[in-house]
Amino acid sequence: MTVEQVKQQSLGRWESITVEVRPSSAKNADGTLKPFYLTREFTFLSNDKFELIVINFADPYGKVPLAKMKIKVHTEWKGEHPIAVDAQKADFIADEEYAVTPLLQGFADVLNQYKKGFNKWKAGETQNILGKAFAPFGLTEGQIFKEYDLIYLNNDMMFWGARNIDGRGFDTEANRPANLQIPMIRKK
Repeated sequence: MTVEQVKQQSLGRWESITVEVRPSSAKNADGTLKPFYLTREFTFLSNDKFELIVINFADPYGKVPLAKMKIKVHTEWKGEHPIAVDAQKADFIADEEYAVTPLLQGFADVLNQYKKGFNKWKAGETQNILGKAFAPFGLTEGQIFKEYDLIYLNNDMMFWGARNIDGRGFDTEANRPANLQIPMIRKK
């Protein structure tokens, strides 16, 4: 497929099949990476824009929601990715909205350790972190979150890149993923 065909076939709503697990950058006392549990709800819009809602959980079964993140992103297409025929490199730039809502007061209490520039964090209340220093996500003042990722479509499933097993983000071209993660399925 051409990049235009990938864009056209990406339009619409996609969602996680189940709770997904990824390595986080946080470590356990023994030095191993802590797991990061989440679900994704993704809507690809025209004009290379998308909205993504990520719910983070404390457990692998998705019974204890910790936080919701909503980002509005534009996509820059960078050409073919060698992971699979028809895969495309895609840079995701969260330059329209990046909002965080703690869903559990205990998590809000953790965020209150980093409250400079924010109102007091409370469960169920959303705050925009776009362009602000936000240590829990490794963001500095004025920084716009960007990921060097990929998109691959197959049988009504959308794959992005699998997280690096050492917890590194997709913050540079050199860290662009080289494997596929669990897909999202098209929401009917």
